[in-house]
Amino acid sequence: MTTINDLSALVVGEAIRIHRALGPGLLESVYETVLFSSLGRQEIKIARQVPVDFEFEGLHFAGAFRIDLLIDDRLVVEVKSVETLSKAHLKQLLTYLRLTRRPLGLLLNFGEATMKDGIRRLVNNLDKET
Repeated sequence: MTTINDLSALVVGEAIRIHRALGPGLLESVYETVLFSSLGRQEIKIARQVPVDFEFEGLHFAGAFRIDLLIDDRLVVEVKSVETLSKAHLKQLLTYLRLTRRPLGLLLNFGEATMKDGIRRLVNNLDKET
């Protein structure tokens, strides 16, 4: 079984490769589609625009938000294409991780001059064995 850190490294590697080839400035949906297709060639489970339900105070909210990419049902990937990431982007991903009880998330901003500057990794109770 592939560790979540190995999955994370694979996604980051593909994001860097795509960013080098396409550069910054395209729409988020373009980068998401290309990354999804590129990762789809690997032998991993990947889903795109995953609707997420959650409950709050006895109320059920169906499809309240969508995860851009979900890798192997463990790694949440949010794709952005903005000049600079804001604290709101990080809070959004952390909230997704908490509500879905997923251990790790990547926030990938393809709008940066270099992909290295656009990668944020967020942990939510990551088990070392995951």
